[in-house]
Amino acid sequence: MDKLIAALDAALREIVTAPDPAYEKYYGMFRYHLGWVNENFAPTQADTGKHFRALLALLSCQAVSGDWKNALPLAAAIELAHNFSLIHDDIEDASDARRGRATVWKVWGLAQGLNAGDGMFVVARRALHRLSANGIGAEKLVQILKEFDHMTLALCQGQFLDISFETRLDVSVADYLQMIRGKTAALVSAATKLGARVGTNAERVIDAFAQFGENIGLAFQISDDILGMWGDPEITGKPAWTDIFAKKKSLPALIALNDARHGAALRAIYAKPALDATDAVRVLEILDALNARAHAQNRADEFRVAAEDALN
Repeated sequence: MDKLIAALDAALREIVTAPDPAYEKYYGMFRYHLGWVNENFAPTQADTGKHFRALLALLSCQAVSGDWKNALPLAAAIELAHNFSLIHDDIEDASDARRGRATVWKVWGLAQGLNAGDGMFVVARRALHRLSANGIGAEKLVQILKEFDHMTLALCQGQFLDISFETRLDVSVADYLQMIRGKTAALVSAATKLGARVGTNAERVIDAFAQFGENIGLAFQISDDILGMWGDPEITGKPAWTDIFAKKKSLPALIALNDARHGAALRAIYAKPALDATDAVRVLEILDALNARAHAQNRADEFRVAAEDALN
């Protein structure tokens, strides 16, 4: 795995290169977010993330073809697409910190943060063009670009639902699953599907990898929801109770909101204009009374089993 991460890092650094000295600080914002430099653009060794989705693209290609190298441009595109969404997500959530450091918009302001996210998306898409140098024909490359665009729109649509849920108290578990299929699972599914597509022309196999990725993505988001409620800030890199203060309609919260006995109490708290630490403690007490953490974990485990079944 270290070999794959090193190759991905090298590919990303080559792609995230300013085409002109006038844009060096602009690309420096990308490099800052990716953990390569500090806010003065000096080299540093900050948290660069897990590269979970990009590695899935490489491993999916290897699984169907025996080699992961042809999928490196795709993996770089997937990594950059994920990170453009994080830059925008930090703005939309008004998050001051990510991976233990100030967010891009917090360092350079809202306007530059938005522009950095926009630019990183375009750089991600352009990275896919490099697949042609790895022997990917024009027809397959067009298909990959179409599916990449479909994924990006699904991601944005899911984010729309996630934001809209913050001001609603009538969100169902079905609504939540539709949201995370776009916000999270679409990118994971694209990583595995397109990784497989680089390595094979067998549509049945490609579809199986797409289903695998979607179910892994659903399980991953539910696990992240659990961390959002109960995670250690030292591990998550985010302040405690961030999801509670944002009134995120995560699966644990929805288990409580839709409960006949405890739903009214949680709705009363979430109806407040702003929440404080006392409210956060009360929310966790309600969730614990319902064993919401275990119920959410069981649902995540169900999706993990479905992911395994997709490849069997």
